[in-house]
Amino acid sequence: MKALGGLACAAAALALATMTGYGADENKAALQGAEQAGGKAMEKTQKTEKATFAGGCFWCMQPAFEGLAGVSQVAAGYTGGTGKNPNYQDYAEKGHVEAVEITYDPSKTAYSQLLGVFWRQIDPTDSGGQFVDRGAHYRPVIFYHSDEQKALAEKSKQDLQASGKFGKPIATDILPAPVFYKAEDYHQDYSSQCPLQYNQYRSGSGRDQYLDKVWGKDRARHGVTPADPNAPAANAPAANDQEFLKPAKADLKKKLTPMQYAVTQENATERPFQNELWNDHREGIYVDVVSGEALFSSRDKFDSGCGWPSFSKPLDPAGVVEKSDNSLFMTRTEVRSKTGDSHLGHVFDDGPKPTGLRYCINSAALRFIPKEDLEKAGYGQYKTLFEK
Repeated sequence: MKALGGLACAAAALALATMTGYGADENKAALQGAEQAGGKAMEKTQKTEKATFAGGCFWCMQPAFEGLAGVSQVAAGYTGGTGKNPNYQDYAEKGHVEAVEITYDPSKTAYSQLLGVFWRQIDPTDSGGQFVDRGAHYRPVIFYHSDEQKALAEKSKQDLQASGKFGKPIATDILPAPVFYKAEDYHQDYSSQCPLQYNQYRSGSGRDQYLDKVWGKDRARHGVTPADPNAPAANAPAANDQEFLKPAKADLKKKLTPMQYAVTQENATERPFQNELWNDHREGIYVDVVSGEALFSSRDKFDSGCGWPSFSKPLDPAGVVEKSDNSLFMTRTEVRSKTGDSHLGHVFDDGPKPTGLRYCINSAALRFIPKEDLEKAGYGQYKTLFEK
């Protein structure tokens, strides 16, 4: 990260003053986005229980349980370890596995039915990982929340072994459920948030090929829908414009937070120094929160002192669109994503050499993909940026 000094710092300070002292309408949009905390959760009058399963990549485990009768929530997260408050960078070191925690109404879907869905997502004989994902943090586990769940899980495992469907012993552990730590927001409902990247990963993981071979048509009995067989392979070349689509407005209002929607769709500006990514120093890339198109790299990020993420250049100059912005009684250059048409921020000519540019971007317009997650997220073509 590179800090600007002298005249450049003064220019950054001036930019800060102009961006925070904007007109009432834009200011109102930003404040409304920050103040809205989302709708209140509906009160549940029915009795609900928890079920927790680990079956490798939690992206692939969530969709199988969503939409089942009585299932009100399926959360991706980490569990089974000893370290507290794990995140995607350290959960394996702390002994956790990727898992999903299901909240369901047992009067509508029995635990034994959830077990039936679980077995049809995994290779129960592989304790060293699942499909392309290797390591103990991807091993299959049933975490029981009661003695009844334990008994049902053990019987289900015994029945599966006795069926002769697998030529090897069932190696799936059955363990008491410890604390479940919900994963980062960008991991939740990944299959619907980023369908292109999800299908790229899933189709290349070998999961569906294995499950179709083992279960055949029996998979459909449990509401399991394989990934699109025509989706690009996981090692597909860089995506083109046609592969990234802007969702419908109604879908965006469901997908985005109030602040993300206000920034990307209504040209609002979030507060400086009070946004998610302004001081984030991790290595990786930044993509459009709306369309998923790759926009910026951490290698081009620098500390401009303005309180927003700042970059000296985009990943691909053709991937952003610059427009003249005459609002707020001044002339600035607005930056938008090419395909998603998301308002990103503005570009100024007070950046570091060699470009001399400062792309001042709202955190709310971006989704960060860590370098270690690029392949899995469908952005493997950018891994070479971080190879020494």
